[in-house]
Amino acid sequence: MGGLGKTTLAQSVYNNRQVDSHFEKKIWVCVSDDFEVTRLFKMILESLKRRNVEMTSRDVIVKKIQKKLMGKKYLLVLDDVWTESHILWDDFLHSLLGLNATNGNWCIVTTRKQQTASIVATHDSYVLGKLSDDDCWSILTEKAIADGEIPEQLHVMKKEIIKKCCGLPLAASVMGGLLRMKGKEEWQLILKNKLSILSGDEDGVMEILNLSFDCLPSPSIKKCFAYCSIFPKDTGVERNMLIELWMAEGFLQADVNSQMMMEEIGMNYLRILLQSSLFEETNARGTYYKMHDLVHDLAESVSKSTKVINSETRLVDNSNQVRYLAIDSFGEHTVKLLESLSTSLHTLFIRNSLFGDHVLQKWYVNLFGGGMLKKLKNLYVLNLYCAQNKELLITIDKLIHLRYIELFGFCGKSLPKSVCKLYNLQTLRLSECSDLKEFPKRMCNLINLRHLHYYNPDEKFQMPLNMGRLTCLQMLEFFNVGQEKGRQIGELGCLKNLKGRLVIRNLQLVKGKEGGEEANLSEKTNLFSLRLEWGRDREGDNYGEEDVLDGLRPHPNLEELAISGFMGDQFPQWIMVLPTTLPKLVSLEFNYCARCRELLPLQNFTSLKELVIYDCSGLTDLFGDILHSCTSLQRLSVSCSKNLISFPIDLQQTPSLLELELYRCPELKTSMTPKGLVS
Repeated sequence: MGGLGKTTLAQSVYNNRQVDSHFEKKIWVCVSDDFEVTRLFKMILESLKRRNVEMTSRDVIVKKIQKKLMGKKYLLVLDDVWTESHILWDDFLHSLLGLNATNGNWCIVTTRKQQTASIVATHDSYVLGKLSDDDCWSILTEKAIADGEIPEQLHVMKKEIIKKCCGLPLAASVMGGLLRMKGKEEWQLILKNKLSILSGDEDGVMEILNLSFDCLPSPSIKKCFAYCSIFPKDTGVERNMLIELWMAEGFLQADVNSQMMMEEIGMNYLRILLQSSLFEETNARGTYYKMHDLVHDLAESVSKSTKVINSETRLVDNSNQVRYLAIDSFGEHTVKLLESLSTSLHTLFIRNSLFGDHVLQKWYVNLFGGGMLKKLKNLYVLNLYCAQNKELLITIDKLIHLRYIELFGFCGKSLPKSVCKLYNLQTLRLSECSDLKEFPKRMCNLINLRHLHYYNPDEKFQMPLNMGRLTCLQMLEFFNVGQEKGRQIGELGCLKNLKGRLVIRNLQLVKGKEGGEEANLSEKTNLFSLRLEWGRDREGDNYGEEDVLDGLRPHPNLEELAISGFMGDQFPQWIMVLPTTLPKLVSLEFNYCARCRELLPLQNFTSLKELVIYDCSGLTDLFGDILHSCTSLQRLSVSCSKNLISFPIDLQQTPSLLELELYRCPELKTSMTPKGLVS
C-alpha cells in the first residue's frame, strides 16, 4: 500500500548517525517501476559520484562502482521497487554481490508489493502497520495548526477525520495541509460537505489527494502542479528551475495591482504546495522538491496536456491536446510522433538516454537535421541533453516564443549566434559545457533575460559585451572584469536586480575607489553571497587595492563574504567594522591575502557562524580577544598560513564552536595553540 511511510522510515535509517559510523559508503536509489538493470547500476554510480554519468556500458559502469567500493562496507537503499521478475532481480543481485567481497554490506528494499518482497527478501520482511489514531491526529493537527490551540470545530469531527485517513501518514499530512490552506471559518464547510464523500477505505488516500488538489486556491497553482508530472517519479527538482519553468509557461501572472515579481509569485505557489503536502522538501536547505509517488500519480491523472514517451511509444491519443512532452528514449516512430505534435508543443524535454551519446547524436540529427527544430514554432521551453552538434541549433532563432533553454553537455566553444535573436528568452541554463570559451557577442540583445545559470572557474573566460543592457537580469553566477570597454566592472552597475550568489574576478583591473563603486554593490539588496577575487599572478607593490575594496562595499543584507587575492596592507574602514556594516553576515572567508599583517577585529559579531582563513602568509598573530562575544560562531578554519606564530584564542569565549580546523601552519608552536582546546 502507498502512503504508509516506507520511504520515510528508510530515510530515517539512512540518515542515522550510528548507521553512518558503520558504513563507509551509502547509496540511495529511487527505482520506481522501471527495473532495468543497467539503469540501476548507472544510478548507483551517480549516487556515489554525486553527478550525472554519461557512460552506458554495463560492464564499464560496474567496474567504476567496484573501484569506488573496493574494500569498503556500503549500505544500498533501493526505494520503491515494483518488479515481480525473478530473472531481473537475480541478474541484478548477481552483479551486486560481485561489487566487493567486504563483509557487512547491507541492502534495504522498500516496496508496496508482497510478490516483490518475497522475491528480494533474504530475511523476514518488515511490514509497516497503519498509524494509531493518536499518531494520525498528531500529524494532522501539526500540519493544520501553525501555532495555538486546536479549534473546537476540528475537535468535534476528530473521529470522523481520523477514520477517513485510514491510518496513513500521507493521508493525515495532506488532510492537515488542506485545512491549513483554508480559514478556520471554512473548516466546518469542508469537513461536512467534502469529508462525507470520502470512502474511508484503503483507496481513500487518492480521494484525499484529489480533494486537496480541488481545493488549491487558484487555477494557476493547479497548472503548476499538473505540469510537474513531466518529471520522473522520485526525482528532486531544484526550486529556481521549477519557478523558471512555470514562468516560461505563463503560469505566474501577477494581478494588475500587484507589485510582486513573477519569481515571488512562484515562491508563494511553492509554499502553498508544500503546506498542502503535495510537495515535499528533499534536502535540508529546502532548495529541492519532489512529489510522493502517489501524488505524482495524481499529477499525471489531472494533466491531460503532458506526455512522456519512450522507444515503444507509437501514437498519442488526443495529440492536439499535448502541450508538454518528454522523450526518455528513441524508437523508429519518435520522429513522426514529434512531427504530429510540433504545432501544439509548448515544452520539449529530451532527457538522459541509456543508449549512449553516439546514439543520442544520431537521433538529434534525425530529429533536427531536416529542419524539425524550426517547426516547433509555439515552443516556450527547450531542454536538450547532450546536444553536442552546434550546427543543429542554428535555426533556433525561428523559435521566437522560446523563454527557457537548458543545454546539458553542449560541446561547442560558443553558443550559436542565432541564440541572440531569442528576444523573449527569460532563462538560459548551461550545465557540463566544459568546452564553452565565450558567449556570442550580441548576447546583450536578450533584453528579457532574467536568469543566466552558467559557471566557469576560468578567470580568462570573456563575458559578453555590454552586459549592462540586460537590465532584467537577476541570476548571474560570476562576472570576469575585462579591460575592453563593455566588459569593465561598470557593466555590473546597471544590473540592479541581481540576487543570490555572485563571484567577481580580475579586480586587479579596477582602479581606485571610484572604479569599485561603479559596480553599485551597495544597492544590490538581494545579493546574499559575494566573492571578490583579485588575480594572484601579479608583480609590483603599489596596487591601490584598499581603495578598490573600499568602493566594493556591499549592501547590509549580505550573508556570505569571501575575499581572495587581496594585496592591500590593510582593510578599508567598512571591513574593520563588519558587525556594523554587515549585521547579517554568517560566513566570512579570507584567501591569499598575503600582505595583511593582522586580522580585523570581530568582537561582538553575533551573526557570524563561520570564519575561514586560508594561505594568508603575512599573518603572524591572532589576538586572543579577536572572537570575543562571537556567540554564534560554529566553524573556525585557519590553514596554510606559513608565518603564523601564535594562536592564543580562548575557545572558552566561543562555546558555540563545533568545528576547529588548524593545519599547515608550520611556525605555530604547540604552546600557542588555542586555550580551552580539548584533545
